[in-house]
Amino acid sequence: MQKALASFSLLAAAAMAQDLSGVIDLHAHCDPDTSARSVDAIDLAKLARERGMRAIVLKSHQDPTAGLAYIVRKEVPGIEVFGGIALNRTVGGINLAAVDHMAALKGGWGRIVWMPTADAENQVRYYKQNRPFVAIARDGALLPEVRAVIASIARHKFVLATGHSSPEEDLLLVAEARRAGVQQVVVTHPMVPPVNMSIAQMKEAAAGGAYLEFTYLGLIPPVRSTIEEYAAAIRAVGVEHCVLTSDLGRAGDPLHPDGLMLFFRALLKQGFSQTDIDRMSKINPARVLGLQN
Repeated sequence: MQKALASFSLLAAAAMAQDLSGVIDLHAHCDPDTSARSVDAIDLAKLARERGMRAIVLKSHQDPTAGLAYIVRKEVPGIEVFGGIALNRTVGGINLAAVDHMAALKGGWGRIVWMPTADAENQVRYYKQNRPFVAIARDGALLPEVRAVIASIARHKFVLATGHSSPEEDLLLVAEARRAGVQQVVVTHPMVPPVNMSIAQMKEAAAGGAYLEFTYLGLIPPVRSTIEEYAAAIRAVGVEHCVLTSDLGRAGDPLHPDGLMLFFRALLKQGFSQTDIDRMSKINPARVLGLQN
């Protein structure tokens, strides 16, 4: 923890003086992981609690995190901690049994099911990698096993997140989720490669009932998007359809609360109001997780 704190930039350190009362981070990477992370789950929860945050969702590309959320809640009372599962190769890909297992896990703190991220077909093809991937669609239609998982998400009242799918796949997922009765859908960082949604596609997803996720990580060099591009997309889609998350956790990046504060400051400079920020960082994420506002 101390080593991670020492890596802050002066700007991030200045942000620590402000609290984040009521903020929810739906996308928080942490240790234990196979990638170098800036903080572990317990220290992250402590830091988020100290800054007044209401909740965090622990995200891993490779491991289910609902059980980790159960342990963190015991060690760090006073903040709501949730987990989820990303349907990558380490959990068997599009694995209905893994989703149903999360629903039965003690505590019931699993909330989000991400379609494939690190192993998504779209990701592997985008980066021209020669390795196995997890497919979700073929010939413009979702695979039967994907539809079965979406039905399970609806049954268990989980959140569907679209992962690193292509824009076309995202829209298929949003449409199927609506048909199946999934209550909450989040389009995972639509402006970050390899997703790269157009504003028209984002608006179509929002019209289908999905939230669009804008992450602070997407603004960190090497530049993926600019804050001006984010601002234009958020205005086009509407703050009522957007959520702000950190997607932080890489070693050397600001810790999650500090990245969020820097994110909010940047959006304020783009002309968004504090009410807009609260809608996207508190109210909308609470609705995603089924929490009372």
